[in-house]
Amino acid sequence: MTTRRVVVVGADAAGMSAAHQAIRANRARGEEIEVVALEMTQDTSYSACGLPYWVAGDVDDADELVARSPERHRELGIDLRLGATATELDVKDRKLTYRTSAGDTIRIGYDDLVIATGAAPVIPDWARTTEGAMVPGVRPLKDMTDGHAWLRTLNPTTSQAPAASPSPRRGIVVGGGYVGVEMAEAMHRRGWETTLITRTRVMSNLDPDMSARLETVIESAGVTVIGDTQVSELRTHPDGSVAAAVTDDGTVYPADAIVVAMGVRPATGFASLAGLPVGKTGGLLADESGRVAPGVWAAGDCCEVKHRVTGKWTFAPLGTHANKQGKTIGENLAGGEARFQGVLGTAITRFVAGDHHVEVARTGLSTAEAEEAGFTVASLVTEGRTASGYMPEASPIAVKVIADAYSRRLMGMQIIGGRAAGKRIDTAAASLWAGLSVDDLASMDLAYAPPFATVWEVVQLAARRLADRM
Repeated sequence: MTTRRVVVVGADAAGMSAAHQAIRANRARGEEIEVVALEMTQDTSYSACGLPYWVAGDVDDADELVARSPERHRELGIDLRLGATATELDVKDRKLTYRTSAGDTIRIGYDDLVIATGAAPVIPDWARTTEGAMVPGVRPLKDMTDGHAWLRTLNPTTSQAPAASPSPRRGIVVGGGYVGVEMAEAMHRRGWETTLITRTRVMSNLDPDMSARLETVIESAGVTVIGDTQVSELRTHPDGSVAAAVTDDGTVYPADAIVVAMGVRPATGFASLAGLPVGKTGGLLADESGRVAPGVWAAGDCCEVKHRVTGKWTFAPLGTHANKQGKTIGENLAGGEARFQGVLGTAITRFVAGDHHVEVARTGLSTAEAEEAGFTVASLVTEGRTASGYMPEASPIAVKVIADAYSRRLMGMQIIGGRAAGKRIDTAAASLWAGLSVDDLASMDLAYAPPFATVWEVVQLAARRLADRM
């Protein structure tokens, strides 16, 4: 009897979750499968979300970010092939072609194919030389290779880095999203003069009034924020390395290094060329089971997903979704009926520098997103404390609640605050998941003790005040 072969393209969160769950689930049913995993880099199963904190110095060693090494994957039964880049897919004949790091072309057959190719960073033309390479001193932070490079650049006193260059060291972060904020923190904490340039505003997926609160803290910590501005070109030194960024208004910002943090796009080149369905962002459109086409599955940042509030496709690249989608596919590769039930856009990050500590979190829809989806929006910002005011743990917090003015259904929430503020977003996320109203959220039985919350927990207080106003 021929063993069924599953080929997985991409050996990080989604791909390896699918691979190992497929092996476990099939064995539980008394069956064995062959799993071949192709990975274009030399790294597997690591926390990309942890890269900025490694660069900043919170994580001592890159190995701490690795959940499973290539060797461990192989020990657990996966035929893992590193330096393998998928180039062509024949869906009809169930054949995949990939190129090895040595330049060889190999064609492999499959019974089931899992596409987990992730997303690629957006790299603007100005960041490249005329030959197409990245300008020296300019790069994104997307993978372990980028992490090593940034650690050498920002912390040249480490044993793994060359000698420090003359001061002052000036860094620019282009992009005000999550990675942009996190890398601005890393640069600043490493002692660099840091400027963050964004074409709109910091964390533009927040409402403007909440984004402004975050921007104020970042600037008060010493990072220069330039909003509503785009980089148009670079100036370089005679050796070709970056010397400055020039913005669309003609301002020149000297720079010894530039982080490109302008977001990511689904990496679906060979898959879309094969005719697999993609959405408006270019992400693959898998159903709730993870299936894209007969014998073809997809998970992770290469996919669009359904938003639970609007019911529409959205691009929400995040490791939590990737792992859940991968597990769903792995179960279904053994004949299961698992379903990935969508996303809310829940996200959290922080900016910490010296005495400045701000946490930022959101879930559901922003005001603009809710209005675009056709809802009539009611919203309110409530300020409070994360603990009883007489406790030393108490930090300021601002909570914005967004609801449908007619149904009173909770639409979204945004939080800006000090220590212990951000994770309160999970209360709102759970309420959104269940389709609850602001009245339901205001009535919940949540934990209280002075070191942890006020008598009226601030998230509930915010919901109650909006409910009263409505």
